[in-house]
Amino acid sequence: MSQEKRFCSTHQWVEFSETGRVKIGISDHAQDALGDIVYVELPAAGAEFKAGEAIATIESVKTASEIQSPVSGRLIAANEQLEDDPELLNEAPLATWVFELEVDSGVFAREWAELLDEDAYNQYLADQ
Repeated sequence: MSQEKRFCSTHQWVEFSETGRVKIGISDHAQDALGDIVYVELPAAGAEFKAGEAIATIESVKTASEIQSPVSGRLIAANEQLEDDPELLNEAPLATWVFELEVDSGVFAREWAELLDEDAYNQYLADQ
């Protein structure tokens, strides 16, 4: 697997690294729908998450929205820079990660295969 990003229908992206870790953030579509992001509630390191579980909350001037984990894993880091600069998610959503998980390779391979590549995600958005 390369450093490509994959996307899920709940508008998060996942980027895999060969270290067995993934970084997860929100898509450009998500940040655009949210509007100006003013606060990010980050999860605590060490927690275990299953794919589809709420892992963080983003608040914008319009609404609050939960971020679901697109894959299962153990939280090893949250992007603490977002506590002071939540607007980074508006400025560079595809470059700004929210949290990092350590994944189990067996489970992750199946979950990764279910995620959308960029072309499929863009088609998903066009079909909505």
